[in-house]
Amino acid sequence: MFDIKAWAEYVGEWTAKDPYGFLTIMHLALTPLFLGSTILSKKLAKIIEAREKDEKRKKNTKKNSQGRKKITKAKQLRKD
Repeated sequence: MFDIKAWAEYVGEWTAKDPYGFLTIMHLALTPLFLGSTILSKKLAKIIEAREKDEKRKKNTKKNSQGRKKITKAKQLRKD
């Protein structure tokens, strides 16, 4: 089975003996994850902005339709 304690000791020794090599490997291993996170964050921001625009548009449409109803009622009352 995988011994976590032995692995942690190995990584600790490796870090102490070759810190620049360790940092290089960590940088190379983590860069794709950071890039993926950036891409997904931008997509999420676009989705949120689109939803906010849609909600604002719906709110304005509802407000305008209520205003039109009031105008229509006023015109009908004037005709009568």
